Amino acid sequence: LLLVMLNAFNTSKTFAFPPSGFTLRWWGDAWASTGMWRSLVNSMVVGLCATALALTLGTMAAFAVQRYRFFGRQTISFLVVLPITLPGIVTGIALNATFTSALGVTLGLATVMKESTLTRDFDLAAVIVGHATFCIVIVFNNIQARLRRLGTSLEDASADLGASSWQTFRYVTFPMMRGALLAG
Repeated sequence: LLLVMLNAFNTSKTFAFPPSGFTLRWWGDAWASTGMWRSLVNSMVVGLCATALALTLGTMAAFAVQRYRFFGRQTISFLVVLPITLPGIVTGIALNATFTSALGVTLGLATVMKESTLTRDFDLAAVIVGHATFCIVIVFNNIQARLRRLGTSLEDASADLGASSWQTFRYVTFPMMRGALLAG
């Protein structure tokens, strides 16, 4: 990484060591590149949307699996954790097959055909879903571990003192889960 950073100031168009000179030209070219800015915005959108989706779904799944007893609980827990245990390529192929068969849409149209806003938006949504698939596992594991350690005694005490379930969540459960949510 240090060599890459050093080469970013090199006057030569190719990698050369030692550098043939010092320039800021490449940084200026990158700053003026519309592709770089579009990629940065796409990365921010994907990151924020995947994080929001993962926090919501992972937290709900962790609460369901940890706090309630129902048929298929272990299966749901296994299915939520499955994407991180499989090789990434297997999960990627499964997601591609799901999008193709369930929605009838082939991913990657924006790169093959003339780019339209619809295909770019769909490809971005597919990338968000793909990232969220892996992130849900992290959130699920963190929240479930925290819920396991917390127990239900404080929530029971809050309910005994007359708090509604939303008040109990807001004033008791959520403050104790902040660290796990942040880690997720």
